[in-house]
Amino acid sequence: MPASPHHNPFADWLRTHAVPLDHLDPEAPLDDLEPLRAVIGDARVVAIGESSHFIDEFASMRERILRFLAERCGFTVLAFEYGFSEGFTLDAWAKGEGTDDDLSAHLAGTIPVGVDEPLRRIRRHNRTASPPVRFAGIDIPAAGGSLLPALAPVADYLRRIDPETLPVVREAMRIAKSFAGGSGAVAAPAWARLATTEQDALSATLTRLLIRFRSVEPLYVSRGDQRSYDIAVRRLEGACHADYTFRAMADLFAGKGLTADTSARDVYMAESVLWHLERFEPGTRVVLAAHNAHIQKTPVSFSGHLTGLPMGQHLHRALGDEYVALALTSTTGHTADMPRDENTPFGFTIDATALEPPEPGSIEAAFADAELGLSIADLHQARPQAAHGNADLAPGPDRIRIQSAYLHTPVLEAFDAILHIPTSTVADNLENL
Repeated sequence: MPASPHHNPFADWLRTHAVPLDHLDPEAPLDDLEPLRAVIGDARVVAIGESSHFIDEFASMRERILRFLAERCGFTVLAFEYGFSEGFTLDAWAKGEGTDDDLSAHLAGTIPVGVDEPLRRIRRHNRTASPPVRFAGIDIPAAGGSLLPALAPVADYLRRIDPETLPVVREAMRIAKSFAGGSGAVAAPAWARLATTEQDALSATLTRLLIRFRSVEPLYVSRGDQRSYDIAVRRLEGACHADYTFRAMADLFAGKGLTADTSARDVYMAESVLWHLERFEPGTRVVLAAHNAHIQKTPVSFSGHLTGLPMGQHLHRALGDEYVALALTSTTGHTADMPRDENTPFGFTIDATALEPPEPGSIEAAFADAELGLSIADLHQARPQAAHGNADLAPGPDRIRIQSAYLHTPVLEAFDAILHIPTSTVADNLENL
């Protein structure tokens, strides 16, 4: 790609500091990823992002990094942008339960965001490795599409522990069933068409349930155990955050709403990561896979408007330098835009959109101007120079791709490293979308 006519000081920095990588083959040697050690240091949580879901090269690179972190750095948990409640079934499968063929049934009806291949890798790894690599879901249920994956297990729990409260959760499930979909893009518009009395009754019922759970914890634990109680409460919190998100998304689609209101989903994901961390063995290290816009440490803004406080910002506040964010992005090829379409299972279609030349000021433009191929840039090395006003280095890029658009943020603060994929390709196995 030809360099831009404007001199790009950050491209100069990349030429001397970015490290080339050898390949994208998840099965091939990992030695070229050794520079990651300096980036991750003693981090307890290393997040691996992507500028778009449904991209083959991003999936391959994430698998390589997962392998590197598991095989060479002692990471034993893969946390994924996948439902907290639904994640327990996948963890059991990853540890060896059931048959290899069961995974397709477990993932039926879920958005194919690339969880299947890493899970199959973990299951193979766990046949011979000790300790095993675990799987952890962190998201609100069904990507915000339905409360039922969280509420049905809560109903099962109450059936054993507190049958007299069952009618309350059944009322919440009755309303939730009336607008359930495959993702928030389906459920939020359907929720908006509910009568206001139903919308408010659902929120009130969920709040009542959550306060009851918290109020009678000693009773519930005496009738069962602490772990099952903790999981049930976290599921219920997921339902509450999803319910809040329906309202936030419906307002967003309608062109109104409170500033950064959709952050309700991201803070739930961050708290889920911390929830898992507290319950795994001391010293457990977690690989976290989610979109770049979820893992970044800085607020999400479009055209100067604050739209969300991402999971990564919450995790950085909680963990400091023990949280590391690795962004994946590309300069040429295609990306997967997701135009809304309520008549599809997940509320959107996938458009393979050709990437335009990168915008000036973007991290992608810096990589293009530096004429770099597959490579990794440790942004820690750029920060002190930028802070000391090095005349040869600008403050750093102020935007990064999100699908075919740009998210405006100080990239050096948002991420700890950038993995640059020269050309991206939209996956061709998305026939269910």
